[in-house]
Amino acid sequence: MRLRLGGGGGARGGGANVVSWKGILVLCLASFGLGLVFTNRMWRILEEENKNDVGGQDCSQKPSMSNNNRDLATTTRKISQQEILEQVSKTHQVIQTLDMTISSLEMELATSRAQQQQNSMDMMGMTPVLGEENAVVGSELPGNTEGLLQRDKVFMVVGINTAFSSRKRRDSVRESWMPQGEKLKQLEQEKGIVVRFVIGHSATEGGILDRAIEAENAQHSDFLRLDHVEGYLELSTKTKIFFTTAINKWDADFYVKVDDDVHVNLGMLGTTLAKHSSKPRVYIGCMKSGPVLAQKGVKYHEPEHWKFGGEGNKYFRHATGQIYAISKDVARYIALNQALLHSYANEDVSLGSWILGLDVDHIDDRRMCCGTPPDCEWKAQAGNVCIASFDWTCSGICKTVERIKEVHQKCGEGDAAVWNALLQ
Repeated sequence: MRLRLGGGGGARGGGANVVSWKGILVLCLASFGLGLVFTNRMWRILEEENKNDVGGQDCSQKPSMSNNNRDLATTTRKISQQEILEQVSKTHQVIQTLDMTISSLEMELATSRAQQQQNSMDMMGMTPVLGEENAVVGSELPGNTEGLLQRDKVFMVVGINTAFSSRKRRDSVRESWMPQGEKLKQLEQEKGIVVRFVIGHSATEGGILDRAIEAENAQHSDFLRLDHVEGYLELSTKTKIFFTTAINKWDADFYVKVDDDVHVNLGMLGTTLAKHSSKPRVYIGCMKSGPVLAQKGVKYHEPEHWKFGGEGNKYFRHATGQIYAISKDVARYIALNQALLHSYANEDVSLGSWILGLDVDHIDDRRMCCGTPPDCEWKAQAGNVCIASFDWTCSGICKTVERIKEVHQKCGEGDAAVWNALLQ
């Protein structure tokens, strides 16, 4: 069978094309094969393109994910460090609060014990005497119970700070401004003025130094012995123990500390203190504010200089250490709280720090720090008698043993002044 394709008729009767069915079938199969080849090739190209797209997308996302992880770790680390610092700060604040609370409780406990003892003694009609660890003592040395609960009422106690090596100084003081023998006892009984050399004991208690002091005291009866080991670096501690021992032995309106190389007019001292008797709490002396010395090796070096600020700062106002006086309540406060009171390198700074935070009147009296002649001599001639005289350059009278008698002759108030002084 054959298929006739096209044809023309005409006068001439033109030719005709004839295609068999086999030819048509071959043509269809060939077309179908070409179509399959073309389709497979296109699918392969599309798959390669998709792989490339996916691969490129993964590569571009990996660094992004890595960066995100790094940022997350850094942020977490910062937050963790900040939380740690906050916790440390909070812990430090809690510790400080606890320290302050403990200190307050200790002070309140000491005050409460003192008040309870006061009430008990009042009910028994006795006078309590508070000493170290709130023990009741009545003698010059802690632990000795002779004269228990009995204190002499006096106007002022003058403690002359001295050392084992200062025998000649003590003798020069006895021969100048300090009464001796019966006059010393009479001064205490009639005027209520107690004057004693103040000294502790040596490192080898009962040794040759202590025996020498005992022999000297047997001769003059003018020592107040302290339960304290002597040493220049222990002056602050010695001062606390002096006030504690003195307040245990004498019920005084004022307690005075003076060095053994200073000249004192007792009458003028007593008259001046009497003018402040109506004030509840006073701290009297030549007030100063010297530099805080941070450099090691220099005299009066302050190891805790950093507490007072930067280099070049000065101390708070405090009385110079040569002589100062405090009233009864201030001395009682020191005696009760001596275990809590911090000591600095310099004794006068220590005392000033103990009083700084209290409601105490600071009295700056320049007559307590006159110079030696001609300074104190001119003032005496003008009728402005000095309370105490010394040389600033020596922190006392230079060449004390040789010169204190001269100072007494030119600047002394006269032997009758102390007996005529109005103290009440």
